[in-house]
Amino acid sequence: MNRLFLGAVIALMLVGIGGFWWQGRAEVEQGAPPPMPVQPEDTQDEIPVADLGDLEGPAPPEATELTREQRRFFRYDRNRDLKITRNEMLSSRTDAFRALDKDGNNLLSFEEWAVATASRFDKADKNGNRELTQEEFATTRPKTKAKPVCRC
Repeated sequence: MNRLFLGAVIALMLVGIGGFWWQGRAEVEQGAPPPMPVQPEDTQDEIPVADLGDLEGPAPPEATELTREQRRFFRYDRNRDLKITRNEMLSSRTDAFRALDKDGNNLLSFEEWAVATASRFDKADKNGNRELTQEEFATTRPKTKAKPVCRC
């Protein structure tokens, strides 16, 4: 009984697929260009000429200006699938991580972090007294990028 039912289902599927294929062929043949008219043998060597004086092609597509938020989004979305994965989000931090990871094992140990922090402290401590004054501490702040000059 199961074989008979399965055979009937497969037969109906094949008939359905055949019907779709037949319809598709009809659409393709309907949209096909008409056959070329047969020209006499003596006129086949002539090159056709067309007057394109007043014809105009389609307008080229215009580039849209991205908003500031869209540009920021696309900096992270590397594969342009309009989704930011965790790896894409963290990829902007890899250069800073690699600078701290001295042994290159992709693990940041406390010693590596401590060495980087201590060298940053020593660089900021100009007088070498192992204490940072307010002026010395101000040199450790992140560098701000210069704002672009308005070209109005």
